[in-house]
Amino acid sequence: MADVEYLQTIITLHPDFPKKGISFLDIFPILRDPVAFETLITHFVHHITSQTIPKSVRKKVDIVVGLDARGFLLGPIIALRLGASFVPVRKRGKLPGECISATYVKEYGVDTFEMHADAILPGQSVIIVDDLIATGGSAKAAGELVKKLGGVTVEYLFIIEIMFLKGYQSLDAPAYSVIQHLE
Repeated sequence: MADVEYLQTIITLHPDFPKKGISFLDIFPILRDPVAFETLITHFVHHITSQTIPKSVRKKVDIVVGLDARGFLLGPIIALRLGASFVPVRKRGKLPGECISATYVKEYGVDTFEMHADAILPGQSVIIVDDLIATGGSAKAAGELVKKLGGVTVEYLFIIEIMFLKGYQSLDAPAYSVIQHLE
C-alpha cells in the first residue's frame, strides 16, 4: 500500500524518550503535513467503511472514542466522516460531571482513565482510536469503560502498533494498525 509506505517515511523516531530505553515514535510530522494527515484519515475511514462496518452486527458506528491525548486529534475527524459521535477518554480529574473510571498499567507507570457516565448508551457500536498500541493497557482501559456503559467495541484503531509487545492480545475486539513497527 503506497499510502502506508508514505506515512512510514514521515514518522520520526526519538530514542530514549520519554525515558532511557524507550523509543518514541512521533506522529506529529504527519499532522504538520496536510497531505499526509488527509492520507491517514482517509486510510482509516476507508478501512472502517470497507472492512469494519460490513462485518459488524449493526452495520454502523455510533461512537468514536478517542484516548487522551492523541486520540483527540484523530477521533473527532473520523467520527465526523462516519456520521458518529465523538467521546473523549481523559486522564482522571480532567472531565467535569459524573464519570466512570478504569485504572491501567502502561509501559512506564500506572494511570487512570475516565469517561462521562452518560457518554454511551447500551448496545451502541464503538470504535476506539489512539495513535499507538504498545502493551495495550490504555486501550484495554478504554474498552472497559465502553463495556461498563453497555457499549460494544467493534474495533480498536491505531496509527502504529509495536508488534513485539503484542498489546492487541489484551483487547476485547479486533485491532487495526496502519503501521506495524517491529522493534
